Amino acid sequence: MQIIKRNVELRVDDSLMRVYVASPKPTGLYPGILFLSDIYQLGGAMIRLANYLAGYGYVVAAPEIFHRLEPVGLVIEPDDLGRMRGNDNARRTLVADYDADCRAVIEFLKKESSVSSEQIGTLGFCIGGHLAFRAAFMSEVKATVCCYPTGIPSGKLGKGVADTIQRVSEIKSEMLIVFGTLDPHIPENDRQSLTKVLENAGVSHKILLYEAEHTFMRDDGYRYDSAAATSAWSEIVAFYSSYLSSQN
Repeated sequence: MQIIKRNVELRVDDSLMRVYVASPKPTGLYPGILFLSDIYQLGGAMIRLANYLAGYGYVVAAPEIFHRLEPVGLVIEPDDLGRMRGNDNARRTLVADYDADCRAVIEFLKKESSVSSEQIGTLGFCIGGHLAFRAAFMSEVKATVCCYPTGIPSGKLGKGVADTIQRVSEIKSEMLIVFGTLDPHIPENDRQSLTKVLENAGVSHKILLYEAEHTFMRDDGYRYDSAAATSAWSEIVAFYSSYLSSQN
């Protein structure tokens, strides 16, 4: 499916947040997806992932997650200096501010003429995976995909300790979580802890494990695994197809 692309500007509190929106070209009503990037914001690799999903019939809205700290449009380079900069931005951002940003994008999607307001999902990578997990606390979210989400058991997300693991019982969304078993940022004990908490809370979920490293779905990095990424995408698309429906 062909897509159209644009940027929109949303004001959250006193900050201007640019949001990249990719949506299907054919007229119709489509599910809306809150897309949350890793610490490098919206560089080529993340934009390609957003575009890819939009082509399957979703309106994908991707905010710049560090808009309070960085200039509009800034892309952080995925190198050593960029990693330091992105992690510093993450540590300086209040958890409540992340949540407010997610709420603002979901409200934007609900008002979009091409979005079925009852069909909202989330997708996130790395820190964005954690943010997508938290977005599932919102009642509008029906389907959530978290790709190698970092810091959920430990509460590591932003300034202060995130209460994510304590709030799992609030989730009503269907959950799909993608892990790499070679990922040092999410060791086996963290994966097991998160799985156990989801099970104990009765949250409907599916866990996918790939013999891959962290950020294995980024096609511009040395840890990219095309076979694992392709398999993960197949599962993600099938998952959304099961729980979110378009009306064309």
